[in-house]
Amino acid sequence: MSLRTHLVLIVMLPLLLVGGLVSAGIKLPVPQWGRDYVLRLFMPELAEAAALPGIYGPADPDRPLVVIDAGHGGHDPGAVGAGIREKDVTLGLALALRDALVRQGGVRVALTREDDRLLALAERPDIARRMGADLFVSIHADSAGEKSGVSGASLYTLSARASSAAAARFARRENDADRLNGLSIDGQSEQVSAILVELSQRRSQTDSLEFASLVTREGEGQLTFHPQPLRAADLVVLRSPDMPSVLFEAGFVTNEQDAARLTSAEWKSGFADAMARAIRIYFVRQGGG
Repeated sequence: MSLRTHLVLIVMLPLLLVGGLVSAGIKLPVPQWGRDYVLRLFMPELAEAAALPGIYGPADPDRPLVVIDAGHGGHDPGAVGAGIREKDVTLGLALALRDALVRQGGVRVALTREDDRLLALAERPDIARRMGADLFVSIHADSAGEKSGVSGASLYTLSARASSAAAARFARRENDADRLNGLSIDGQSEQVSAILVELSQRRSQTDSLEFASLVTREGEGQLTFHPQPLRAADLVVLRSPDMPSVLFEAGFVTNEQDAARLTSAEWKSGFADAMARAIRIYFVRQGGG
């Protein structure tokens, strides 16, 4: 049999088979591209006034308040690797940090989520701002490919380059706000408001970087950090102009060593103790008692 005959049979036989089945009235399952083969995540829209979470710790409203944000949740698992999901890791770390702070006393604590639910990105810092938080800590984990050797925790603050653009966006969106970090922006023009917001944001960035540095100091010997642990980026959860905000990347779920640490009760306890110390020292330096 010639090569041409082989090729004709390879092409024609499946077509003849399908044609025969269709002629016989047998329905074949046909893939619906864009439905069954594409995973779609429908993110919730930012609610106008979502219910605020409860506060743990002292009842004294003058005590400093830290809001802890466990990244992802619900049908958004985040990064997945080594048999673990980012949303589970972040919630476990957030709960451990809450318990450590409550146990040590003196600091009020709230969590953006305490269960497996999904929140919009903008809703997370919005919750903290509405509660008048003195510090916002968003916890995440990273992914770098299963064969990548990169590992270690890192901390992100808002980049200086992103600050101006974020300030302008915030001023346009909330030009009717009263005060930010003691600066009155009520009734100002959009341009003046943007400048005042940026000044406020610079102050928050300075405080954010100070806190991030404290975490690396207090975590030395307990946490494994990336060779360059302090980073800056234009992340939605860090754009609040009047609230120090830090995103903590706990490690890489795609790295076997990091994955083992992230699921270890001992490492989780060490993380909670180190982070709680950094938070308490930060508030003492800020005059929060």
